[in-house]
Formats: sequence, structure tokens, C-alpha cells
Amino acid sequence: MATNEHHEWLKNCDWPAVDHAILDADRNLDLLRRKYEERCEHGRLPHHWLAAKAQTHTHVLANVGVQSIWLNEEALITRDNKGETPIDIASRSGACAEIIGLLSLTPEEARFLGWKGMDRLYAPVGYWRSEMQGWIESRSWADCHKFFNEHDDELVREVLKYLNSELLRWLACDSQVYSDSLVFLALRMIHRHPLSLLGSEDYHSPIELAEQPQFNACHKIQQILSLDPTHITSTPFPALLLHSLPAKYHEIYDTYNTVCQFLRRTVSPHDKAELGEQSQVDHPEGEHLAIRILYDLNHNMSLGYAIGGQILSFLKPDSS
Repeated sequence: MATNEHHEWLKNCDWPAVDHAILDADRNLDLLRRKYEERCEHGRLPHHWLAAKAQTHTHVLANVGVQSIWLNEEALITRDNKGETPIDIASRSGACAEIIGLLSLTPEEARFLGWKGMDRLYAPVGYWRSEMQGWIESRSWADCHKFFNEHDDELVREVLKYLNSELLRWLACDSQVYSDSLVFLALRMIHRHPLSLLGSEDYHSPIELAEQPQFNACHKIQQILSLDPTHITSTPFPALLLHSLPAKYHEIYDTYNTVCQFLRRTVSPHDKAELGEQSQVDHPEGEHLAIRILYDLNHNMSLGYAIGGQILSFLKPDSS
């Protein structure tokens, strides 16, 4: 029986170290699988240590849990020297709900779901971060925008924050060819998470990567990545968009303002009072609402359906 570095990382709750080792582009998959079949002096696989240390949920922990099971599904029913399986340990030690659910799978269920299936169910932030990374690497900007349009703001923000805002750094490395869609995506990303513009002692900032000769991002992306987070926070999204992409601004907000004008003309006087000035484009939610209205219209939904949904989002609940 031999303890490997994955046992130690998991004992010390160093989820990022495990995550990076498993996702490393130069990984040796056969070697990784062997490491996740090795037992320590207590007869424990890495999965047992994960189960014992998983009390506090993080998105990286959930992703590591999925990866570890994908590398050795039979670990789910493997007993240590005390006769305990990972789910036994997790239940006894008060592991978080996500890990409890994951370790409750049978090996057959885990194999059926596969890495992506388990990731989507038990580690959705890690799943969507991986999807976004693939789309960025293949310059599939439309797919990135579709993710923004179809998911709630909290999930989008958590995906952008994952692994120290890794996605914006990926974008900085894959932005050599200018397009309006690329610039629009960069603006949406920094608007949702302005601190992603910053670097650290361990990571280059996105602009530092964008300016390196091997990446050499297009000039417009370098301009955007040079913005200060405080400027992003204090500037309404429409103003950012108008400055960088005037045509896109009019495409989105002309439609938005048309819908707002329709609402003002058609809702009752009482509802107009409830609406107030919430429909101005500099409202904090203006970006998301305007883009989603346009997204609905562009995907062959009827104007009435789109406007009806926005009426519900505009109007406050009647306290009576």
C-alpha cells in the first residue's frame, strides 16, 4: 500500500491542486487511474479521504468529486480497513449535500452518466466552465452568448469566477481575430465579474496575457482588458457597449426601448405608476433584460410572448 500525492492533497483539502493535476493537458490518464486505485496505510482510496474532508462545499470540491469517481467508479463500493465505503464516511463526517449525492451513486450509475453527466448534475459550475472553455478555444462566440442568455446571473457569475477567473484569461489567449461578437462577449464577461481583470502573484492578468507575443490579442480586446474594475463597476453596461460597439448598442437597446414604450402605452395607469422609471436602459438589470428580449425575438418567439414575460418582470407584486 502506498500513499500518493492525491491522498495528501485530499487530506489537506487542496482541491485546486487535484483539479489542476487531473485536468492538466499533459496528464497521463492511465497513471491517474492507477493513483485512484491505490490505497494508503489505512486501506483508503483517495475517495475515502475526499469523503472525510468534504464538509464545506466549493465548486472546485464538487468538480474534484466527479473527477475522482470518473477515474475509478468501483471506489464507490470499496471498503477501507474499518469496513467503510466513501458514502459511509461522508455520512458520518457530515459531508456537504453535493458530495453525499455523488457518493450515493452506484458504479453502474456513475458509468452510465459519465464525467459530463455527473458534472452537470453535481458540479454545474465546473461543467459550464469546461463547456465555455471549449467554446472559447474553438472561437464559438455564439455558443458563449447562448450560455449567457439562457442561464441565471448567479450561475453565469460563478462560472466566470471559477478557478480565479480562468475563463477571461482563456479569452485573452484566443482573441487574435477581431469580431463584434468577440468584443461583445468580453464586455459581458467583465461586466458580470469586473475583478476578473486583475492578476495575482500566481496568475498573469488577462491584459498581460493578451499583450504577450505568443497570444497577441486584437487591439480592441487589449483595450477592453486594460479597463479598471472600478470603472466597470461605476459605468452602466449600455454606456460601455455604446463606447465599444455602437451598432450592437442600437441593435439591442432600440428593441428594448421599443418594448418599454409599448408597455407604457398599453398597461393600466396603476401599472404605469408601478413601472415608474424601471424601464430605463441604465437600470442595473437593463443589460440582461434588453439582451434577453432581443434573444427571445430572434428565436422566433412571438412579440406578445416576449413582452408578456417582461411585464411580469417589471411589475411589483400587489401587496393586497
